[in-house]
Amino acid sequence: MSIEGGSDRTQQLLDALSSPVRREILWLVWDRELSAGEISSAFAQGAPTISSHLAVLRASGLVTMTRDGTFRRYRARQEEVRALRGLLGPRGGASARLRPEGEPQAASRMAVASVAEVVAPCSPHDAFRAFTDAALYSRWAGVPVTIEDGRFSLTMEWGLQVRGRYEAVYPPRLVLMRWDFADDTVPLPGEAERGYLEVWPDEGGSRVTVVQLSSDERTGQRMQRAWALMLGRFRDRVADALDPACEMPVRSPRAG
Repeated sequence: MSIEGGSDRTQQLLDALSSPVRREILWLVWDRELSAGEISSAFAQGAPTISSHLAVLRASGLVTMTRDGTFRRYRARQEEVRALRGLLGPRGGASARLRPEGEPQAASRMAVASVAEVVAPCSPHDAFRAFTDAALYSRWAGVPVTIEDGRFSLTMEWGLQVRGRYEAVYPPRLVLMRWDFADDTVPLPGEAERGYLEVWPDEGGSRVTVVQLSSDERTGQRMQRAWALMLGRFRDRVADALDPACEMPVRSPRAG
């Protein structure tokens, strides 16, 4: 798939995606239509600032705008993001080499599965709640976590942004999800990796296992390391997080 307008058009799209706020807006409206007011309410910036970001996204063709009475409603143009992703390297990295005109895309590969698991000192009920209740999640993660309408997001204290969607939740044992994180690449909506989290009784409390399905081995290794870090923090902190008498620090993400 190619993007009409060639390299200039591609650069326009990359410029539009260079802002974390605009990328976050795309995540919000990836598979639903929201009004400008609803989008603005998700950010600390004022409505005029969000409106300017929406104008950039509209000008780049990454969102559509429809009028509903006095409201303006926005939705991502998924086909534009997918076309751009096809021109970039693994995970949509902005620094990746553009595929030369006429060069075919790599054939699709089978998913790579990676596993991370821990045994935690809590009941399976509490372990499941620790990943589905935003307040409890925030306490053991040590950073603010939001879970709204199946969407979850958090930013680690060193600035790593994580977001995704719970596609299905089956208490008290199974969560199916898609998620991704922003590190040294431009994290385009729609390219999140699928995984599932299982909770089982164990002699030491509960066993939490995450099976991550990734598009390639390198991405799978990165996802596995990310889950190993989070599950280790969960194991070490969940008992204190469950204790209402224990004041656990919840740190704000690093500025910038």
